[in-house]
Amino acid sequence: MIKKIKNNEVIKNILLILMAILTTLSFTLKIDNFSIEKPFKVGTLFLLIIGVFFYKYYQKYYFQNRKSHYAFDILSILFSLFMIIGYSYSTLSSAKLIFGSIPLFLLNIIIFIGYFIFFKETLNITSDFIINYKEKDKKNKIIDYIFNKHPFRSTALILLICYLPYIIAFYPGILSPDPSNQIKQFFNLDKQYKEYVVMIDENVPITNHHPVTHTLILGGLTYLGKTLGSVNVGIFMYSILQMALLISLLAYTIYYMKKLDTPLSIRIISLLIYALVPIFPLYGMSTLKDTIFAILVIFYYLKLYECIKYKNLDRYHLKENLILIFLMIAITLFRNNGIYLIIMSFPFLLLIDKKNRLKLLGVFLVPVLFYYGFTHVLLPTLKVTPGSVREVLSIPFQQTARYVKTYPNEVTDEEKKAIDKILTYSTLAERYKPEISDPVKNEFNKYATKDDLKKYFKVWFNDFFKHPGVYFEATINNTYGYFYPDSKNWYVYYKYDKRLKEAGLDYHYNNLKGVRNILSDYAVLFPYIPVVGSIVSIGFATWIMMYLFALLLKFKKYDYLIMFTPVISIILVCIASPVNTYFRYTLGYTMAIPLLFALTYSAIKNKDRKKEVK
Repeated sequence: MIKKIKNNEVIKNILLILMAILTTLSFTLKIDNFSIEKPFKVGTLFLLIIGVFFYKYYQKYYFQNRKSHYAFDILSILFSLFMIIGYSYSTLSSAKLIFGSIPLFLLNIIIFIGYFIFFKETLNITSDFIINYKEKDKKNKIIDYIFNKHPFRSTALILLICYLPYIIAFYPGILSPDPSNQIKQFFNLDKQYKEYVVMIDENVPITNHHPVTHTLILGGLTYLGKTLGSVNVGIFMYSILQMALLISLLAYTIYYMKKLDTPLSIRIISLLIYALVPIFPLYGMSTLKDTIFAILVIFYYLKLYECIKYKNLDRYHLKENLILIFLMIAITLFRNNGIYLIIMSFPFLLLIDKKNRLKLLGVFLVPVLFYYGFTHVLLPTLKVTPGSVREVLSIPFQQTARYVKTYPNEVTDEEKKAIDKILTYSTLAERYKPEISDPVKNEFNKYATKDDLKKYFKVWFNDFFKHPGVYFEATINNTYGYFYPDSKNWYVYYKYDKRLKEAGLDYHYNNLKGVRNILSDYAVLFPYIPVVGSIVSIGFATWIMMYLFALLLKFKKYDYLIMFTPVISIILVCIASPVNTYFRYTLGYTMAIPLLFALTYSAIKNKDRKKEVK
């Protein structure tokens, strides 16, 4: 059919114009205030320019002799739906812009078609470019020295120089609510986390609401600094240790790309991203548990890649085993959900590596058993109280809250009592916030019994069948930003947190407020830089992960799909998390984009070599 159209210039041009119009409508229609006066997001001139651009774009690429892979077709459908759904929920916190009326629904079908055409064509074009890419051999002494002769040392130095303004300006480190409260918890000055749970022993102030390991390291170094005469010195010890780990890891990824013969252009772009995108230095100076967790996960991608690439080779000697074991243990110690990442990823290696199956099984069981012993034996023995069950119930709690807010007259007295035992019914509707569950969770009754929870879930289950749409809307509203590129909430930390100061611990920034303001403004504005700003879009990062996954499917590199099982785990945790579009929850894959792209590129371009990476 396409060949026939290709040979008929009139029909061809009509089709190209139609596709350009549909795609232009998709990207420019303003549905939230759709009217005759102002139906578009841009003026007439820009509308014309955009339309001509899409026409030329399709004219150049659409009629190439190419067969689209099913993975790209599916992705195009998903991306189109994400755009439509995300826009509706970011605008009205509901699907009313899609299903609000028949004309709106029909209009969204047109928009969907426009998006689908664009995404399908773009995915195929980029795939062709990647597989056919051949780098020109250009000699440059400086580039050769940095990326070929001394890739680790040179890039580490470059990153240190680029991050130094952040290190100096944000001395001693960036505290946000969570790490501030963790330090207060270590000094037995915290009440918040105790209010969440029934304490095993009131004399043991530390709970496992945040990983005990991180609390002890952060609090311990702060205490050491205080003993030496300065809380700031203690916090800076943590910050500089974390920054050193981050710089070392990022430099190592560039070095590793060199060993994989990754094209120089990819390595240069990766270094530019590491050096100039503000999330790296800002999160390097942020004392959150998520930064170290991301560092560990990124290194874990490398180890998974090696396990896949060199499967069925006798390479699992003691050193390799210990590295994998300690890495997986560390992952479980720095995020309470880290164990799920391991369980969802490492066992797949047992399916593809028959020769080393027993060794891999042993490597897997050690961290799993360690985690069980640590959380179920050691911590209870030390009277450390576990985190509240409420932390894993954001999805049902948000669904219940939205149901109560939307259909208050349909909630029976018996249902009210069951809900009230868990979430304080009288204020539940007004506490509901579509994109964050904390206001709902904060009224969780920590004394609720298993029977109370059982009765609550019976109500939750029954109400689902009354109005299932409310449940779906509640969950989508709390998660759409992880798949919608235009959502940019809860991005970076840079503001001074007063909690320690108010608790009597003298944490303070230095006098370089002007420098901090410049760096902060740059970080805040970065997401809005055309094209480049997409690098820090969570939704776009998720799309890249999905695209790389689809590339591996297209080129039948099925074993390498295991590399993305940790990404899937992180995304699932984000869906179950209390906050929509929370950047720090996604650091494990947003920071790993350059590396995962390089590993995917290596997998589809090179045949597996029958030797180990030395």
